[in-house]
Parts: sequence; structure tokens; C-alpha cells
Amino acid sequence: YGYDDHQADFPQLQNDTFLRAARGEETEHVPVWCMRQAGRYLPEFRESRAGKDFFETCQTPAACCELTLQPLRRFPFDAAIIFSDILVVPQAMGMDVQMVAGKGPTFPEPLKEPEDLQRLRVKVDVGKELGYVFKAITLTRHKIEGKVPLIGFTGAPWTLMSYMIEGGGSNTHSKAKRWLYRHPEASHMLLRMLTDVIVEYLLGQVAAGAQALQVFESHAGILGPVEFKEFALPYLRDIARRVKDKLKEAGQDVPMVRDGDHTLHAHICTQSHRCTVCVCVCVFRERTGGKVSLQGNMDPCALYAPKERISDIVKKMLEGFGTRAYIANLGHGLYPDMDPESVGAFVEAVHTHSRQMIKQK
Repeated sequence: YGYDDHQADFPQLQNDTFLRAARGEETEHVPVWCMRQAGRYLPEFRESRAGKDFFETCQTPAACCELTLQPLRRFPFDAAIIFSDILVVPQAMGMDVQMVAGKGPTFPEPLKEPEDLQRLRVKVDVGKELGYVFKAITLTRHKIEGKVPLIGFTGAPWTLMSYMIEGGGSNTHSKAKRWLYRHPEASHMLLRMLTDVIVEYLLGQVAAGAQALQVFESHAGILGPVEFKEFALPYLRDIARRVKDKLKEAGQDVPMVRDGDHTLHAHICTQSHRCTVCVCVCVFRERTGGKVSLQGNMDPCALYAPKERISDIVKKMLEGFGTRAYIANLGHGLYPDMDPESVGAFVEAVHTHSRQMIKQK
């Protein structure tokens, strides 16, 4: 992938607070960014996306770059995340995915039985199938002018498997879980296939210019502890180990962020590879023994509160997490009806309160 020289031509990074916090180093303030910070809550985002197919936008590097940069023009975020979607991976494996208005992502022909795995590409040429994401990352690294680090991301194997079998979003995930109980061997086969593509995809993103990586295990909470340990955790570990080892060979230190809910957090402390974890409870800080940095975790709906209340909520959150090895974020993404000014108030509160707390140490 050319790791040695891929950053040679990029503008120098001016604000590395996010990267330092992810590595557990001291910072002047707690860094902050928001899930879905490039999104429909911004009028300019809606204007840019009007009348355009979602996945067509994902496949257009210039459009992805513009959407990634929009929130940075409004707010002093400490990181940007490339505009894309986790379902580009199933697309790369040969599945048709469409964004249906009022319904969300939809697979017209989901996987129903183990035989359907034969429809998937056995060997995915990641550079060919997902090169548009790499081009978007490289373009954005240049256009961002070193202002903040750029995060690349992927969906985790179990989360992607669930979408591919359910055919879209689901409350119960019963079709996907049916596979785990009825077809465990085929389930592991699919999870291994996804893992192999994801590893190459993440390495390609780093080669293209991503300075941090996030793995979204959005559907972890639907699994019980036993199923999580068998069908999710081993693949998350495998991805972390393989990506980190490959980058280490090339002298690269790229923070990896895991996303998930309580199930993931209850087990992630067994990880041998340092990573940042998005968490739901501050008590997790004690359980990990300082082995991981934490990211999270304000309720997005708190942004509906008056600005003064947002400031108070942020202060309590910072007191709970502490200011070291911590990245402020929301428990989930920003919603389309949120006021951009409330987002600004959240970012400002994180910076202001954390600076004061760090000075008082």
C-alpha cells in the first residue's frame, strides 16, 4: 500500500489533540467530534445532497470531501470522519444495496440460506471495488489542510452480516440470529469473509491518508454474552491484530476506535491491542485499568436542551470520564432535526470545561 511515503505530500497536522488522546497522552483540552457530524442537521448538507442518490454520492470523491468538510467550517471539531457508509463493504462483495426514501438502506436480495454465500465474491479486489473511498480520503486530506486528523471507518463483521441477512435495518435481528443458531459454520464462514475484506479496506484507508480508524459494531447489543464471544469478539480482535501488525511493520501508529454498546465494553478489556473504545458507562474506566482510551458518550437527545443545560450535562460527563485518555462524543449520531447551534454549544462546553479541569489539576 505504500505506507512509508503516503503522508509525504499532505499538509502538516496542526491539531493532533484527538490522536494524542487516543494514545493516552496528555492534552490541553478534551478533543471532541460527533457521530454523523456531516449530516442532515446542516442546511448545507441537505442542499448538497438534494436529488442525488445516496450511494452515488458515496462513490463521488469530490462530493464526499465536501460533505466531510462542511461541519469543520461551522464548528471547531478536533477530528473529521470521511463521508461514506458501512454498507459499501457488502457492495464490494457483490451485493446490491439501495437507499430507499423513508425506509433506509435496503438489500433487494438478502442472504437467506448458506447456499447464498456462493453469490458473494470469493476474492475482493479492494482497490478496484472501494477505490472511490480511498480517493475521497486522499482528496480530503489535502483539502482539510492539516486542520484536524481524518478518521476512516468500517462496519464490523457481525453488524454487516446482520444487514446482509436482514435486508436492511431490524429491531429483532431475528433472521441474522437464526443463522448463528441454525448455521453456525456458515455464519463463521461469512464473518471470516467479511473480516478479510475489512482488514484490506482499513489498510487501504490508511495508505490513502486516514490518520485514525473506527470500527462500528452497531449491532453488538442484540447478542447475548455467549454469542458475542463467539461471533463478534474474535473477529474484532482479528481485525485489530492484523491491521496493527501490518502497520507496525511499516512503522505506522494509527489509533483504532471500537464502537458498540455494553456488550462490547464488558469484553473489550481483554484486548491485548491498545485501542479506543466508545463506552456507555463511566464505571468502565475502572474495569479497563487504563489499558484503553475512552470515547463517548452524551445522550444525543441532550442537544435538545437549552444551551446552559447542555453545558451542565457536558461538565458532569467530563467529571465522570476524567480528562486523560478521553475523546468526547455522543452516545449515537446527530439527528436530522437538531439545531446546529446546540451542536456548537456542545463542542464549546467540552473545550471550555475540560481546559478548566486540566488547569486545576
